[in-house]
Amino acid sequence: MNLRRKFTSWLKELRAPFCTASILPVLIGTAIAYKHTGNFDLALAILALLATVSIHLGANVANDYFDHISGNDKINTNTTLFSGGSRVIQENLLSPKEVLTGSITLLAIGAILGILILIKTQSLFVLLLGLTGILGGFFYTAPPLKLGYRTAGELTIGFLFGILPVYGAYYIQTGIINLAPLLPAIIIAVLIFLVIFANEFPDFEADKAVNKRTLVVILGIKKASILYKVILLIPCVLTFIYFVINVYALISAIFLIPIIGIISFKKANPEKLAQKGYYELSRATIILHTIGGISLIAVTLLS
Repeated sequence: MNLRRKFTSWLKELRAPFCTASILPVLIGTAIAYKHTGNFDLALAILALLATVSIHLGANVANDYFDHISGNDKINTNTTLFSGGSRVIQENLLSPKEVLTGSITLLAIGAILGILILIKTQSLFVLLLGLTGILGGFFYTAPPLKLGYRTAGELTIGFLFGILPVYGAYYIQTGIINLAPLLPAIIIAVLIFLVIFANEFPDFEADKAVNKRTLVVILGIKKASILYKVILLIPCVLTFIYFVINVYALISAIFLIPIIGIISFKKANPEKLAQKGYYELSRATIILHTIGGISLIAVTLLS
């Protein structure tokens, strides 16, 4: 029974359903590489996917540990399905030491998978990509960098779960660097930026108390909600640009534009965002990211 409880606790800790944030950009980069070269290395694609997911999970677990150390999660009384951490430490389901060990283990697995990719591709650039992902994910909340505490977390996540995996997956398959994946990479980067941004609203009071200088803490809820709406227009504009380049991008436009309108004018309401337990903006933004990512894959493969 104890083993079963421990297994369940780790499932809760890993927050695997949110791995779409790392899976989708890898698939986008791989799809672009296939359409541009006509070649597809299944082994490399699987290794890239598994390595990215392992690093993502390791970063999730590390964030729980260091948010516990800072006291952030302990004082957070407005946790939701999408923010406030997994709570396994606070609920005494796992010890802080177990969580830290789990993080290091997952990051090590990601590193080993990265080494296999490095051996297969024989590219030092792959090594640079892997190190950037591992160090960026770990030091998102780990000292001394604590990027998420220094008003750099949103941009860091946009890069680590947008630009880096799209270009990384593309490079692993092709061995070249060019502008081909840039526009889709920016779109998915902005979408994951918005996911992180939306999740900061419920954490506002706790983040402010421990001096975690997120955009919401810096700007306040009202100004941050306006900025969210402004940034939300970026994937809309970029989708139309992509439409000019590729008629099949209409798929993305059809999905993204109505959802952008709904989120922007209904969900990002500063009065609701200030209410305890309100997480509709987070849920809608995650749906937007998922649909946007799937649409980009479809657009690429149909082109």
